[in-house]
Amino acid sequence: MKDFAHLHVHTEYSLLDGAARINDLLDAAKNFGMTSLAITDHGTMYGVVDFYKAAIKRGIKPIIGCEVYVAPQSRLEREEVDGVKYFHLILLAENNEGYKNLVKLVSKASIEGFYYRPRVDKEILREYHSGLIALSACVAGEIPRAIINNDLSRARELIAEYVEIFGRDNFFLEIQNHKLDEEAKVRDAMKNFSVELDIPLVATNDSHYVRREDSEFHDLLLCIQTGKTIHDEHRMKFSSDDYYLKSAEQMRELFLDTPEACDNTLKIAERCNVTIEFGKFQMPEFPLPKGKTDAEYLRELCNKKILDRYSTITDEIKTRLDYELKIIHHMGYDGYFLIVYDFINFARRKKIPVGPGRGSAAGSLVAYVLEITELDPMKYNLL
Repeated sequence: MKDFAHLHVHTEYSLLDGAARINDLLDAAKNFGMTSLAITDHGTMYGVVDFYKAAIKRGIKPIIGCEVYVAPQSRLEREEVDGVKYFHLILLAENNEGYKNLVKLVSKASIEGFYYRPRVDKEILREYHSGLIALSACVAGEIPRAIINNDLSRARELIAEYVEIFGRDNFFLEIQNHKLDEEAKVRDAMKNFSVELDIPLVATNDSHYVRREDSEFHDLLLCIQTGKTIHDEHRMKFSSDDYYLKSAEQMRELFLDTPEACDNTLKIAERCNVTIEFGKFQMPEFPLPKGKTDAEYLRELCNKKILDRYSTITDEIKTRLDYELKIIHHMGYDGYFLIVYDFINFARRKKIPVGPGRGSAAGSLVAYVLEITELDPMKYNLL
């Protein structure tokens, strides 16, 4: 029996669009004898940690990905282009660098590119492409849309552009078969492009639920998402009940004329190796002045800014500040205080309310000196 790796999979974290609970999804993959499975939720990575842990527990390799939304032009422009708000694109993390870049892309998509959906663009795809494998996505992808619109020259240009962004070995032409006429048109063109441009094909199933019979629940989710009822004949609705997790045999049956597209799913799965470490304190790195450690810079900041808080620096104040800084350093929290200092002071400069005290060290002298809090521990005898 030949295996198959699903690389286009939506879980419950594709909110109001995915009806597949992570444990059910992985149990089904395990029952099929599959050795790997991807998570590619729409525009988010909220489910990655739960998925990763549950997959490892079952002996299944977790492939970390996302189906991102690509703006038709700049992510900073909040407007449609020729009636298009965004295209779809599948991104898979090949390694830990790719995972970090995917996190950055998804974060920037929400912070900088949100317009109906969190959107990336070609600019930041170029900046954060390293360690990522891209698939051209479903019929909502940019290349498939060009094919459907009979603009093959544009499709050819887009293929060249995505190859330039991700590299020839990291871009695949995705084909699907849910018995749609548009998909058949895209498959035919993709097969021709694959031969002409020497770009490999990859077969996927746009999985939104676990079993065929779950399509009814998925339909209800779409109704909630769009504010419609199941009696509305003109509501958004999937074309069939074919968007479930299929077995390797079913997938290979659907792509008998392109077995290499199924084989390539296994090659991609073999390449994708992301490890997420748990049980260890993870702290972002604060950008420090050259030649300074976080402990040195924290002490320097405190010694400078304490003059803004107290007109007279008593021995009691000096002793307490030194004691707190030693405790903070011993616990490895120097960077934590620098990071909190940075974003709290940014909020204050931008007139964003932060309240009088922040965090578990709200009564500390260091927090007061750095203007993280407005609670003077010397005045109120806070310990």
